[in-house]
Amino acid sequence: MTNNFQRALGEGGFGIVYHGYLNGSEEVAVKVELLLRVHHTNLVSLVGYCDERGHLALIYEYMSNVDLKHHLSGKHDVSILKWSTRLRIAIDAALGLEYLHIGCRPSMVHRDVKSTNILLDDQFTAKIADFGLSRSFQLGDESHISTVVAGTPGYLDPETGRLSEMSDVYSFGIVLLEMMTNQRVIDQNREKRHITEWVALVLNRGDITKIMDPNLYGDYNSNSVWKALELAMSCANPSSEKRPSMSQVISVLKECLTSENLMRNKNHDMESDSSLELTKSFDTEVVPRAR
Repeated sequence: MTNNFQRALGEGGFGIVYHGYLNGSEEVAVKVELLLRVHHTNLVSLVGYCDERGHLALIYEYMSNVDLKHHLSGKHDVSILKWSTRLRIAIDAALGLEYLHIGCRPSMVHRDVKSTNILLDDQFTAKIADFGLSRSFQLGDESHISTVVAGTPGYLDPETGRLSEMSDVYSFGIVLLEMMTNQRVIDQNREKRHITEWVALVLNRGDITKIMDPNLYGDYNSNSVWKALELAMSCANPSSEKRPSMSQVISVLKECLTSENLMRNKNHDMESDSSLELTKSFDTEVVPRAR
């Protein structure tokens, strides 16, 4: 179509634009770089495309467990995600975003990070999807700053005039709060409409159990929860300069998961010891004693 990418028309947010011909006669502008150069285990893979009799389609890998929102909504017949599983999903999603920010050359900003764009496979591995609003930027250039507003209400960076990697960090912070609370991002019937305002209000009252998803029934390590909550609020800071990078986010989330797993292993060991003591006690009672 482009005669081996012979003629470049320019370079925009979606990569280099090439001149080409459709069906050998109709002149077209071809944007190909964005989707073809993105490869990461935590990004939904592009399998191919279809252009048949006027039907255009992009073909992606199948994600059998739908999206994160599906499992948090409570409207579907699905099992409740444990806190440790939610942390693993958060880490997966963060790894995908980190790759876009520092693994791609030039770097990319997703611009529409939200729970419905975090898809889950049959092993509940999370992958970032929907690059429809993604934008590519040259490194070391002021072009990484964009004034184009894009995204979904509630997840949008309040600093809409300065769209950068930190905008994805803000949106991720909102997703993390959503995962923890199972609350709507924007709820007109809530005391505080936006989830960040509601969490801040409840935090001031000092009861974290009122923040966490009640479907978890308190089955989580409080240390890991507090650390994750502090991280989420830091990501959702109104000032982009005060937000962590995705690499820092990953580091903290891994600490949270380690803390959670240590608690579970400790509880398991205590249950095993208790079971052993019960067995010993039971055996000594039923075995006939010498008279």
